Amino acid sequence: MAKIAIVTDSNSGITQKQAEELGVHVVPMPFLINEETYYEDISLTTEEFYKYLEEGANISTSQPSPESVMNLWDELLKEYDEIVHIPMSSGLSGSCQSAMMLAQDYDGKVQVVNNQRISVTQRQSVLDAIELAGKGKNAAEIKDFLENDKFNSSIYIMLDTLYYLKKGGRITPAAAALGTILKLKPVLQIQGEKLDAFAKARTTNQGKSIMINAISNDIENRFGGLANGPGNIWLQVVHSDNEEAALNLKKELEEQFQGYLPIYVDKLSLSVACHIGPGALAIACCKKI
Repeated sequence: MAKIAIVTDSNSGITQKQAEELGVHVVPMPFLINEETYYEDISLTTEEFYKYLEEGANISTSQPSPESVMNLWDELLKEYDEIVHIPMSSGLSGSCQSAMMLAQDYDGKVQVVNNQRISVTQRQSVLDAIELAGKGKNAAEIKDFLENDKFNSSIYIMLDTLYYLKKGGRITPAAAALGTILKLKPVLQIQGEKLDAFAKARTTNQGKSIMINAISNDIENRFGGLANGPGNIWLQVVHSDNEEAALNLKKELEEQFQGYLPIYVDKLSLSVACHIGPGALAIACCKKI
């Protein structure tokens, strides 16, 4: 049986400490903050990131350098037979395409998974890859499985502010001003490649109801339904610097989906938080393999 190394990036939410515990490897994502480069969970903590964001720092995301990725692969191939590399969604970053190009020089020993996930759904892909490797699947088989499974996940995100969408040019200043006056809380969705608009809420409670109903609909109509029981679905709550609200949302979900325990709570990927700002709440689900 081939010895498989599992690699992902910090967009998965997996910290360096958690990676060590899981036996996987995490490439830290670079951030350019006021023209200085920082690396997530290496030289940039989550607390520092939100402090920079609050101070109005100029923050942009970047890709890991080809050298850093290839150096990690080269080191791992001294110990492992093959590598499964699970980057963030190709629709949200160019790092996936870059990794796929680099892997062409590794004679099939490095399999880059393009399954269009991020944050907790990307994390779940890493956990699935660990399970599949443990069952004796080789790197190519794991890649094929995860890519065929890519649409069996959903994320719905309620924003607390429109400021960062406006700052990033994703909505016009006029639309942001109108939304702020009306106190709108947009609900976005990530299914497959893109971060798209889904609905508009006037209150936090209405936004949570929209997300819960959307997840319920996906579970029923896309992922096999509640009748298959808690063994069929992973449920997750994610937030951007909004932990208390996330824990309260978890309690609401526990009442709504009784028996679907535990519900995993985590911080939203900083690459997403960079574009939507603090205070966001999200619900995600993945179909179990």
